[in-house]
Amino acid sequence: MKRSCETSTLSVVIIGRNEGERLIRCIKSVKEMRPHGGELELIYVDTSSTDGSPQRAADLGARVICIQPGRPCAAVARNAGWHEASGSLILFLDGDTILHPDFVLNSLSLFDDEKVAVVCGQRREIHPEASMFNRVLDLDWVNLPGPADYCGGDAIIRRKVLEEVEGYDENLIAGEEPDMCRRMREKGFVIQQVDYPMTGHDLAIHRWGQYWRRATRTGYAYAEVSERYRDTPLPLWSSESRRNVKRGLGLLVLGPTGLVLAALWPSWVPALAVLGIYGALALRSAYKFRWKGGDPLTMLLYGMHSHLQQIPILIGQLTYWKKRRAGDRQSLIEYKEVST
Repeated sequence: MKRSCETSTLSVVIIGRNEGERLIRCIKSVKEMRPHGGELELIYVDTSSTDGSPQRAADLGARVICIQPGRPCAAVARNAGWHEASGSLILFLDGDTILHPDFVLNSLSLFDDEKVAVVCGQRREIHPEASMFNRVLDLDWVNLPGPADYCGGDAIIRRKVLEEVEGYDENLIAGEEPDMCRRMREKGFVIQQVDYPMTGHDLAIHRWGQYWRRATRTGYAYAEVSERYRDTPLPLWSSESRRNVKRGLGLLVLGPTGLVLAALWPSWVPALAVLGIYGALALRSAYKFRWKGGDPLTMLLYGMHSHLQQIPILIGQLTYWKKRRAGDRQSLIEYKEVST
């Protein structure tokens, strides 16, 4: 594999908060990756953990940066990390991930193209069998290879481009990566999605409330980011935001309508009609996203998820607009439970 000659030092910035054993696993995976031909700088940025994460990271040889921002968010932690890093390429990882040993080595040559600002690979769930939520949301990580609109939290990013766009926007509690990538694309840079493993992820969603909060956070990001770029030549999430409003309201209306009709017309027909509509929508989505590669049952569940999530996403959007009118700011929306 041809190796980019741009950097002899790769800086790895891991961010986390109360990740526990997940953080240890993440750091060990970085230290076990295949040699890339240069030095490795390992930085862990901790945001107000109460589980001893900073000491665990230090014991494994990471340089630890502890921050206590008034409004905790991933953007603040990532900025703190790359500002302290020395490499011209920065590998960002979330503390609940496991780095694939070949990802860095396979990706460095892509940076020989000066227009490539970001390289991201496939992230998959480590334990999709642990819950129905993990099983379904695992498919959310599957992306088609090629130039992309944005990356997620795990990616290799060129430092000089980070400097040019001034990094992540610390005003965002979610959606900071798409926002930053949008600013990179505006300057002519490329976000390159590749079709080989990058990280394993531990979503650790086992309860409906966790699923709901995660989708609500997505909706908040949709509203905030799309509003920011709505009237620009390069909008972001505007169509997704509008589509969610239509779908979310439609789903909210459909259920109660079926109940009212059932009360007025004492028959199973209205209820069966509502269930039939939901089922048809789920099947259509399952077929549309069959390229993601799940088995038939998982794809059916994924089809159901693609519609059910529209309701909490809509609530997240409405929360943003309510707080914006009130001049209030949303604190971090957390769905993870503290690991031990």
